[in-house]
Amino acid sequence: MTDKKLILTTCGSLEEARSIARALVERQLAACVNIVPQIESVYRWKDEVETATEWLLLIKTTAEVVDRTREALTELHSYEIPECIEIAIEAGSTAYLDWIGQSVR
Repeated sequence: MTDKKLILTTCGSLEEARSIARALVERQLAACVNIVPQIESVYRWKDEVETATEWLLLIKTTAEVVDRTREALTELHSYEIPECIEIAIEAGSTAYLDWIGQSVR
């Protein structure tokens, strides 16, 4: 087990996805953010089933800054309740995991 984390969130536009990704990297809350284009999401919102095209962000960070990253997502995001799912990175390339740690403050 490592102290590295993968946070998932979705955005309603490419522009918002890019803006959030850049802000997280600039603030050193993420080493890297991948933007996965145009996924289709089906979800329940306010007692209705909705469908939307979204952009998925894969945010590479550390356990130390997860809370600050979650706060930044709430601040930067246009959604009333932005997705923020944290997944533990159990193992990986030592060099890559070290780079994440060096890139996040």
